[in-house]
Amino acid sequence: KNRMKPTLISQSLKLAYQIKQPIFLWGSPGIGKSQIVKQSAAALDLPVIDIHAVLLDPVDLRGLPTIKAGKSHWATPDFLPAKGEGVLFLDELNAAPPLVQAACYQLVLDRKLGEYELPKGYAVIAAGNRESDRAVTHRMPSALANRFLHLDFDIDLADWTTWALANKIETPVIAFLRFRPALLHSFDPKSSEKAFPSPRSWEFVSKILSINPSKEIEYELYKGAIGEGAAAEFTGFIRIFRNLPNPDAILMNPATAPVPDDPATLYALCGSLARKASVNTFDRLAEYFGRLPVEFSVMAVRDCVQICSGITETRAFIEWCSVNSEVLI
Repeated sequence: KNRMKPTLISQSLKLAYQIKQPIFLWGSPGIGKSQIVKQSAAALDLPVIDIHAVLLDPVDLRGLPTIKAGKSHWATPDFLPAKGEGVLFLDELNAAPPLVQAACYQLVLDRKLGEYELPKGYAVIAAGNRESDRAVTHRMPSALANRFLHLDFDIDLADWTTWALANKIETPVIAFLRFRPALLHSFDPKSSEKAFPSPRSWEFVSKILSINPSKEIEYELYKGAIGEGAAAEFTGFIRIFRNLPNPDAILMNPATAPVPDDPATLYALCGSLARKASVNTFDRLAEYFGRLPVEFSVMAVRDCVQICSGITETRAFIEWCSVNSEVLI
């Protein structure tokens, strides 16, 4: 089934905001649904009011009744916006009890809830897990589902890598997932294992790596984040990464430094070298990358550009592009 990658989801969310069209974002657990909503809103310089629908009771949305002049009125909850522009994000909406989902009918379609009215500058976006993923969900009533534009979201390694480089995810994590892209998200609804690989859990792994856990416990920590199988593979990859040639030594002798034969080592080495990218080092990096298999050379240079866009103005980059023009078209 064709699903939209994150960059296309982000474009769609920005367009939907302009026309204030309610959107429901569908995706498996841990792939970053809430994160893409927040990033898209941030790109438009808009605040996000994040409401976890699964934590609400029906009365929480409509508010409590109060008496004014002998008549009952509903006191609007303070988490609903009173003015301005932004995104009202109803996270895990289809995991909420049916009565809570019902309370969202009017808010989504009519932009009202009892006496409350959503400010004109706000758009409604909701997200939830697919029923096929066997996460906690309640079947969404067709009357509510018909009020949304539905987008099916899945992860994409290239998009995730761009995000990971920008957000300083540890280099071994990026290099490993380049080597084993199927493990970026590997969720089996039928598995009894509690931990599984996902963009969210790989971010946990990156945080674990950043504090240099002892070798005696690192596997158990990784297993707790991404599950037993992925943790075993990643731990083996980390051993390769730790035995890489020193990147500084390669920069000193790019024409003669050894080039590994093993693909896993090449993925690890390219990731490590890309972190050294700058206007001053790229000529030496380009010389070494020119000795690599072309697919690794292209991958490494793209990472360098992500890390230091200024290298695109260097003579070494222009020459590298000229030599590799056939694979760049």
